[in-house]
Amino acid sequence: MRRYFARKLLTYFLTFFVAVTLDWGIPRLMPGDPIAGLLSKFQLQPSSYAVLHSSYTRAFNLGEPLWRQYLDFWRALLHGSLGTSIYAYPDPVTTVIRHAVVFTLALLLPATVLSYLAGNKVGAIAARRKLLDDTVLPFSYVLTATPYQWLALLLAFVLASVAHVFPISGGFSYSLVPTLSWAFLWSLLTHWFLPFVTLFLVGFGGWAIGMRNLIIYELDADYAHFLESLGAPRRLVRKYAYKNARLPQLTGLALSLGTIVGGAVVTEIVFNYPGIGWLVLQAINSEDFFLLQGIFLFIIVGVLLANFVVDVVYVLVDPRTRIGLQEGTR
Repeated sequence: MRRYFARKLLTYFLTFFVAVTLDWGIPRLMPGDPIAGLLSKFQLQPSSYAVLHSSYTRAFNLGEPLWRQYLDFWRALLHGSLGTSIYAYPDPVTTVIRHAVVFTLALLLPATVLSYLAGNKVGAIAARRKLLDDTVLPFSYVLTATPYQWLALLLAFVLASVAHVFPISGGFSYSLVPTLSWAFLWSLLTHWFLPFVTLFLVGFGGWAIGMRNLIIYELDADYAHFLESLGAPRRLVRKYAYKNARLPQLTGLALSLGTIVGGAVVTEIVFNYPGIGWLVLQAINSEDFFLLQGIFLFIIVGVLLANFVVDVVYVLVDPRTRIGLQEGTR
């Protein structure tokens, strides 16, 4: 088992190195001059503009050759520094991301976990109840085929613009100061709800369809027919079918984490929700290489850690994997 996890860690390390290298290089392919964008916020004389442009270019290390910038990036990263944000100058990138990541995690974690649990449960029930199958299955197909941004726009139009039930944008009311008061917490909850429902519904549809199809497949497997021929209760057969169907769903969760994070990014942009997605848009508009690098680095590390956790959970819940690992070490 140690050898298995050692190989996994090596794979994740190589993936991290390649992904971070691309994370560093791709923002630099954007056209434009980030320093010019920063100085455009100020009314400067031409002579002052030239001096400040040269000074900021040296300060952000943008005048060096790309290979030196790349080495300096890794050196700073190993010391825990992601540089200074151009968009939020002079704040460090880590400070800017720390303020946004709280909103994203509060949105992403509940939506992912609850949609996975609810979708699997409803899909398992729909596999053996025709009435529920006839109603949930078409609805689930519509949900899982719906782009995140389209569903977000639809919910914003119906529940915010037309019905005025929920606010349409922001993380909380602009008239409130962040405090531990009931008014502020209620404002947080109402602004959080529509982005959460968007992520939940799209995820729910996919998990429900997957579990429904897997349960039907498992109930038609040889072991299920053998148990029935022995007189095993139908409830026991379904219990074993559900346990076996959970394993491919765990694999699907690991493979879909990148898509889920991407969905959260576009959903936050639609609702102007002050998380990582909204910050990506601001960084692109400001041509902020350093903030983009930091955001994508956070996403890379988060997705890799989540995949590793899924790998560990898979070993714990699948006895066949554990036995195979134990036999491989003998």
